[in-house]
Amino acid sequence: MISFDAPATEAPAVGAADALNQVPDSDDDSLLTRLIDGWEIDAALLWYREDARVQAIEGVVSGTKALSDSESINAKIVLDSLSGASASGAVAQQRVQTFTRPSGKGEYQVAAGDVPLDDTFQDTRLSLSGGWQKTLDTATRVNAGVYGSKEFDYLSLGVNGGIEWGFFKDNTTLSLSGALGYDLFDAVGGRPVPLSTMAIRKDFATEEAFWQAFDSSRERGVGDKLIGELMLGVTQVLTKSTLVQFNFGLGYSSGYLNDPYKLVSVLDTDGNASHYLYESRPDSRLKQSAFVLGKTAFKRGVAEYSYRFTHDDWGLDSHTLEGRYRHYFAGKMGPYLQFHLRAYRQQGVDFFTPYLLQGEVVSPHISADYRIGDMDTWTLGLKTGWRLKDGDEIAFRLEYYRQLPSGNASNLEGLQGLDLYPELNAAMLQLNYSWN
Repeated sequence: MISFDAPATEAPAVGAADALNQVPDSDDDSLLTRLIDGWEIDAALLWYREDARVQAIEGVVSGTKALSDSESINAKIVLDSLSGASASGAVAQQRVQTFTRPSGKGEYQVAAGDVPLDDTFQDTRLSLSGGWQKTLDTATRVNAGVYGSKEFDYLSLGVNGGIEWGFFKDNTTLSLSGALGYDLFDAVGGRPVPLSTMAIRKDFATEEAFWQAFDSSRERGVGDKLIGELMLGVTQVLTKSTLVQFNFGLGYSSGYLNDPYKLVSVLDTDGNASHYLYESRPDSRLKQSAFVLGKTAFKRGVAEYSYRFTHDDWGLDSHTLEGRYRHYFAGKMGPYLQFHLRAYRQQGVDFFTPYLLQGEVVSPHISADYRIGDMDTWTLGLKTGWRLKDGDEIAFRLEYYRQLPSGNASNLEGLQGLDLYPELNAAMLQLNYSWN
């Protein structure tokens, strides 16, 4: 039997406390026991930190309960908090730069030579999801789920469902799944008009003139986005110890796809910033992905290896190679050590540009967001875990992430010696506990 760290099949994206405190301890224990009876519960705490940028703490609790031999439900709650500094997309300069905060109520300065970062980035996200699975007969299984996530300026809702058919004594499995999502973006200070100029107080004689310019650069109302995804998969057992899986995914999104907090610097012939434009992205996006995964069980270990290719009509292509190997030191019940390696290469979107020059024709779509530019990334990780005497499991995971953006060098005098494509390093530490 093959055992793995995560499911092989990809999922498409898409006052009680006070009352309990008043109950006597014995009744409280009884109520808690009834609430969690029959549930297999997993909990995780993740700490993530980038060098001089974003840091995050995330807590996750999930559970699965069997309703019968053929039917089960699951639920998951995620709470995370992010803070730190977020890159704006503007390029570094040889002099101090001044930017208006997204709300318009204040500004911040970036020192000469530094990458422009807004150091007031802070958000808290709460997400809830639930699912249902049922085996209809020996060859057919269905599932359905709902999802909701809320941040300070973002709301995401979604539903998903799928069906699996087993053939040849379940040695071959065919799956079809889909998801629908609807997102709302209520940006701080309002959504910027694409390609409009950032209003900065020093450029205006009065506060009233500044606010007139700021308001004219904002669109009214919230931005919304519709997302649809389909995935077709085939899983084939090759031997008693090896299986392989193939997936093809198709995703389409339309609506507000900009990041309202991203800028593009406009430079003069010497490379000095004269002003900043808000980015502009297309209002639709079609994505395709192909994924192949293999898993092999050995006498004292399990290996997992995969490749993914993605392409979209923005011109973004990516290749991902990933591998994991888990070694058991004393059988499946004893401690294990798992190695993880991931290599990722991305060719950026057609409209990515690190900056614009004064006087050149501005394209309808531009962005300096490094996340959709050319880059390579590496992830290296270790995980260890073991089963306790009562059947519970505990695990620790430590990973290192390195991001290497790339692009053409600039011959502008004002940009010489400045890093237009800064690297990023991050560390992740996670603790997992499972009650079985």
